[in-house]
Amino acid sequence: MPLLDQPMGGLYPVFRFRTQFFCTKSVLLVFALNAAVGMGFAFQAQAQTAGSGLPLPRFVSLRAGEVNLRTGPGVQYPVEWVYRKSGLPLEIIAEYKTWRKVSDWEGSQGWVHQTMLSSKRSFIITGGTRTIHTQADSKSHPVASVQVGVSGQLIACPSGNEFCRIDVEGFEGWLNRADFWGILKGEDFE
Repeated sequence: MPLLDQPMGGLYPVFRFRTQFFCTKSVLLVFALNAAVGMGFAFQAQAQTAGSGLPLPRFVSLRAGEVNLRTGPGVQYPVEWVYRKSGLPLEIIAEYKTWRKVSDWEGSQGWVHQTMLSSKRSFIITGGTRTIHTQADSKSHPVASVQVGVSGQLIACPSGNEFCRIDVEGFEGWLNRADFWGILKGEDFE
């Protein structure tokens, strides 16, 4: 009959057996206990990873002018990149407590603390020089031309419209959704 000692470090019980016969049964018991303990930790870990409860993925922007992108969710992880411009768009793809795993327009991924992010929507121009229009129509008058890497504020992306209302340094107008990065496919907001 096995003798159950106190758990070591709160993780796994230690068993002692007197004969080979009990040893075979004890292996099954150890596996069963390990599975039960593991499931308990899995539920606990799942509860700890709960973030904001907001839908994923979603877009946000950088709140500060200098933000560290880390390799993991905590200050103990090394900094991989430093973003040096506030307002840049990022896509949140995962959450762990107060940390957000993000992806940028170039595909770089890492972890940023939630205090460095804003719910204000922004975008960044991709692909080539783009034209901001006065109306949600590519045949309307141009307001300005913007080059790759220019970022601005998203004001609205109406349902059923291929254009979004934007602002770039005071130049307001409409830009085709295909011309920038910063909105989910099929996403609408007013």
